[in-house]
Amino acid sequence: MPESAMTTATETLRTLPGDDARQIMWRFSDRFDLQMLVQSARRVARGPVAKMVADGVRNSHDWTSRKAEMLREFDESGITSVFMDPEHGGYIEGPKNLALALAAFELAWVDGGAATCSLATGLALAPIHERGTDEQKQRYMTLSVPGPGSSPWRGAFCLTEPLPYVGVETGLLGGKVSIAEWNEGEEPVLEVSKRGRFITNMGFANYVTAAVDSGDERIKGSCIVILEETDPGIFDRGTPARKLVHQLSSTNDPAFRLRIPASRIIGGYAVKDGQIVPNYSHGEIIEAVFRRTRVTVGLMTTAKLLSAVEPLIRYHRDRFRGGDQVAPGSPRWELGLQQREDVLHRLIDVWATGEAAASLGFAAARLFDQLDPLEREKDRALAALGLRGTAAFKTLRNRQKEALELIDLRTQPPGRRNAARLAQLEADTVVGFLVLDALANVLCPAAKLWNTGHGANVMREAVSLMGGYGITEDCPGFLGHKWMDAQLEATYEGPEAVQRRQLSVTMTNEVFLAQFRHWIGEMRQIAARRPGTGACALASAMQLWLWTLDHLQTARDASGVRLFQGARQGVTFALADALCWILASRHQILDVIELEEKGPANPVVAEGLDGLLAFFTDLCHVQVARAAGEVGRICAELVFGYNRHPAWDDESYRGCYHEDELLAIESLIPGMSGFATDHEVIKADGSHPRKAGPCARFAGYEDFNRLRNRLDSCLTGAMLAKDRAARALTKVMIPAALDYPA
Repeated sequence: MPESAMTTATETLRTLPGDDARQIMWRFSDRFDLQMLVQSARRVARGPVAKMVADGVRNSHDWTSRKAEMLREFDESGITSVFMDPEHGGYIEGPKNLALALAAFELAWVDGGAATCSLATGLALAPIHERGTDEQKQRYMTLSVPGPGSSPWRGAFCLTEPLPYVGVETGLLGGKVSIAEWNEGEEPVLEVSKRGRFITNMGFANYVTAAVDSGDERIKGSCIVILEETDPGIFDRGTPARKLVHQLSSTNDPAFRLRIPASRIIGGYAVKDGQIVPNYSHGEIIEAVFRRTRVTVGLMTTAKLLSAVEPLIRYHRDRFRGGDQVAPGSPRWELGLQQREDVLHRLIDVWATGEAAASLGFAAARLFDQLDPLEREKDRALAALGLRGTAAFKTLRNRQKEALELIDLRTQPPGRRNAARLAQLEADTVVGFLVLDALANVLCPAAKLWNTGHGANVMREAVSLMGGYGITEDCPGFLGHKWMDAQLEATYEGPEAVQRRQLSVTMTNEVFLAQFRHWIGEMRQIAARRPGTGACALASAMQLWLWTLDHLQTARDASGVRLFQGARQGVTFALADALCWILASRHQILDVIELEEKGPANPVVAEGLDGLLAFFTDLCHVQVARAAGEVGRICAELVFGYNRHPAWDDESYRGCYHEDELLAIESLIPGMSGFATDHEVIKADGSHPRKAGPCARFAGYEDFNRLRNRLDSCLTGAMLAKDRAARALTKVMIPAALDYPA
């Protein structure tokens, strides 16, 4: 396909994007196992689950027999076994981050609660999978696989606890573990007391992985333990949470007081000087778990946005059909509300956001599939050297220079790079891990923050585009339910503040920033070949963000207080938000390029590819324009907003004209006084305009102003792209009806 095809193609979008195109864009066209998983999950979502939603099953807080039918559907379709390795009865080899993300995406296309229900056992198993002993993995992973004539064990992850007047907190543990019995020569028996808040799957869980803190001087620190429903003591599932959302999942506030063997400490323990020392604290395990599962939750909200496109197009076109004065074949009959630009432009914004969110989320899932085996190799390499904890951390930090060297070598032209050194660094597990880990530590919170936070706001826009129909139970596509569900997903596994806090730390990692600087050049190169994508504007936004980050790390506010620090969340959190917009748009552009390069080889995609590429290119441009606007606004607020406005004092007068000076200049250069405005002129009696002070002018900000001006001019053509995409909505063919019940 010629390079200009993406910008000059006259063909428009024929049909909504199909599976073959998505498989290319999200990089699983060569994975038959994942393609079959998608089909299985879709059958369950758009069949039994959709029927439950349409029948009002989600209107109850209780876990009912009708809801329990979902579990059997998950078992029979293979969804339950996705998390397991083949050695434990699963069927997908290797890392499963992308597999779990795809399954959750398909289920959330119809209902977020169903997706959460399917993922919750995987979340309960995740601490065991990531940090458990071999014996723990074998027992619980195997028990969680459906067998002939038997139901698998279901799990729940109990982390959060009720706090008065607050709700929940992941860092503060009220749950305690103490030693009940410890006879010489025998394994210690532990007593666990734990209350949970908002715990998914609790209505039917057979076991719980629970975070607890030491309540006994003979146990050091915190840990996560495994509780089984048959353990001696109290296993109280608690009362159902009175949720407004995700009602197809079981959510309770349980209480436990159980005795368990010390072998249930996840990851095992050691005995030192008569004290039980867990091999992993609860925080170390949570970090390993949440950095993967947060991405999947982000994609659940994304599915809602993309699922809204078809119902909205149908609603807008059919809006006036059936009226006596609307004749078949007339523009009002054929287009309905699509005769007006407003609904078209707003739906384009919804669609563009959904595409960018999907690109960011699936890129993060694929990245963790790459990272997982490297992380295990890294752990083995450090363990072989006897390095753990602080010693391992110092070793990794000391090797960051090699990671930076690897990034630099990769970006050099083949003829100029040191091939032998590149090969040496590429073969080094620890160095490769550092490069990917720095990126994963940014993409994970970014996907969770932007996809669920901004996604929930855009989902409100989708509901509003359905008019009053959007807030009814029988709204096509269940958009009202999805909008409410998105509010909960924005708080799952840490609300926005948690993600912003993590980003404010990880986005300053030099290994990440080295890759970010390379991406600026990458976007410039793409812009040269494919200007219609908006890559040029995105590169300018990236430069502005990077300049702002460098500036803020040394700048101080008007009181002399350093700006970029943990306590200044008005600075760090805002800059983290700006970065998320950049990351989403970048991956959206890369996905469209992947489709352009690989699409012609697929006969199904090749038919109509020109029109699909033209439309997706315009969507990229639309999303980049919005991202650039957000980045420009945030950066300008941070760069200028912490300076004190000039006042009417002698120092500030220096930049102002005095009335007598203007008269003298006018006598020498007629018309010169026209260049001075009334807002900056000091009268002969010393009076001045009624405002805070002279217009602000700050030395040293010339580079920022230049970058900001370039960014604004790079938006040229963005609204034309939106117009083209909007026209495409009026012509695209959609199915006669939704493929799941209303």
